[in-house]
Amino acid sequence: MSAYKLTYFPVTALGEPIRWLLSYLDIKFEDYRFEREQWPSIKPTTPFGQVPVLEIDGKVVWQSVAISRYFGKKADLAGKDEWEALMIDVIVDTFTDFRMAVGKWFYESDEAAKKKLEIPLFETTVPFYLEKFDSTIKENGGFLANGKLSWGDIFFVAVSGYVNHMLGFNMSDKYENIKALCEKVSAIPKIKEWIDKRPAGI
Repeated sequence: MSAYKLTYFPVTALGEPIRWLLSYLDIKFEDYRFEREQWPSIKPTTPFGQVPVLEIDGKVVWQSVAISRYFGKKADLAGKDEWEALMIDVIVDTFTDFRMAVGKWFYESDEAAKKKLEIPLFETTVPFYLEKFDSTIKENGGFLANGKLSWGDIFFVAVSGYVNHMLGFNMSDKYENIKALCEKVSAIPKIKEWIDKRPAGI
């Protein structure tokens, strides 16, 4: 049996889709969470100075999307052919664009610059993306791609919790299809089991 160790901050964010997919596959893993004050000493030990990193039998890999796709394939949640796989990648990359736009505003330390980003983000960018995601889910029979559950749905819902934290509101509140997808994925037995036992926090 392979040994898995995930190293990340004590938050959901980009570590959570990996935790959810490992749980979905019923794979035991060490969930190593370090405090932010430990980051300066941990950062030089990672391949590219970033987390999450995942050790698989002592071999280290990084990049949350790539790792999630890897486990998506193991779970047979990566599409039946290259086209379906592409459709999943397209929506995950689009969600990443959205997350990064929100993160750019959220983590901006200069108050004047942050204020400048705030109006276009909340008046234009956020509603544009959420309306598009909501309609995409509706068009795909309740999922983000190909009319069936994929690792992209799991990635989207797992990371959404932290995006909600950054936004200051739940992005599914006004969008019934996003809400239904979040509820559906969170209710998958192995994922729900993880959610129920995971450490409290964002």
